[in-house]
Amino acid sequence: MSKELLGALSALEEEKGIKKEVVIEAMQAALVSAYKRNYGQAQNVEVSFDGTKGEMHVYSVKTVVETVTDDQMQVSLDDALQINKGYEIGDDIKFEVTPKNFGRIAAQTAKQVIMQRVREAERENIFDEYSKYEDDLVTGTVERQDTRFVYINLDKVEAVMGPRDQMPNEVYRPQERIKVYVKRVENATKGPQVFVSRTDPGMLKRLFEQEVPEIYDGTVEIVSIAREAGDRAKVAVRSNNSDIDPVGTAVGPKGQRVQTIVNELHGENMDIVEWDEDDARYIANALNPAEVIDVIFEDDNDRACTVIVPDYQLSLAIGKRGQNARLAAKLTGFKIDIKSETEAKEFLAERKQKAQQAENEDEGTTEESETAEPDQETSGEAVDTDSQEVQTESDEDVEADAQDDQSDNVEKPSDHIDDADSSDHTEDTSSDENPSSNQD
Repeated sequence: MSKELLGALSALEEEKGIKKEVVIEAMQAALVSAYKRNYGQAQNVEVSFDGTKGEMHVYSVKTVVETVTDDQMQVSLDDALQINKGYEIGDDIKFEVTPKNFGRIAAQTAKQVIMQRVREAERENIFDEYSKYEDDLVTGTVERQDTRFVYINLDKVEAVMGPRDQMPNEVYRPQERIKVYVKRVENATKGPQVFVSRTDPGMLKRLFEQEVPEIYDGTVEIVSIAREAGDRAKVAVRSNNSDIDPVGTAVGPKGQRVQTIVNELHGENMDIVEWDEDDARYIANALNPAEVIDVIFEDDNDRACTVIVPDYQLSLAIGKRGQNARLAAKLTGFKIDIKSETEAKEFLAERKQKAQQAENEDEGTTEESETAEPDQETSGEAVDTDSQEVQTESDEDVEADAQDDQSDNVEKPSDHIDDADSSDHTEDTSSDENPSSNQD
């Protein structure tokens, strides 16, 4: 090793951004690995680097013991005392074992390990650098394109742009400089992988921040973005200063600010709408340029509504292939159903009828519950009724007994009559007997 190595390390640090300490540490590890592999020694080995001369020395570390069992890892106390009388059992002693020539295999092994460490350090450096640009705009040069990706050179790394991130109205030519939005940065096994996009809504937000100072400093805020890349986009803005018009600020004088963004996106139309705390007004603004008569929210779903527009503006509110309504729904987060005035009359009548039916069902349920409650309250009266029934049965028994008594009274006269008959019969007999006696 010589001073040329120090010069090479300095140049590597300037070109690749890799610190000398990282490379030196990699070289030390490489020399240790090469020494163990090529010289077949498994003892503890250390490598020290002389930063002044650019030289490296290999040392074998041995432990002082009373009785040596492994001469590659241990040294006797007597031998240690010959070197220095201050050594004691358990101390570590370094013996220089630097070979005069590592040989071709040792040099090749060291080179491979060093290059691997250098690549790893370079990858980490690139990953750390481009991680800072995540969710931001960068400018790159188109290199090539295949069936999978468009490859864009970002100076130190090659970014990829997938089919979904490519604008349908753009053709990417080699050596063309374009602005891209960094979606994410991954530290893959083959090195840092940067994924960029030109269709992400975040790109539109960054473009507005570049062109509109009020958006960049936070005076005007972008609340939501709904975008169909290459065709049309809606941007909802609000102002944190009551004296500043958010829509006019974003559009710019004579539309210059928004026109610059449209040109960057190759003709993608922009609708700038004002955000409002009132959901009905916000939805009406989102359906711009259509005029909105009323916004009716559904009772069973607080994120769904029906928008009523004039008959002649129904197609304008829906948009080509439903685009205007679709973007308004994405922008506001509401499920929007658009109806004309004529359709709205039938819709409102039907809704009123359903509400009336529901109200009637509720009233019926209330009446049933009210009817059920008195039954529960009169449960005690039911017991009283039973007692009255019991009492009635007892009264009936009394009446039955009275009738029995009356029947007995009736039978008694009959008995009396029988007695009378019997007496009459006796009298008749006596009268019959008397004549007989007289005859006698």
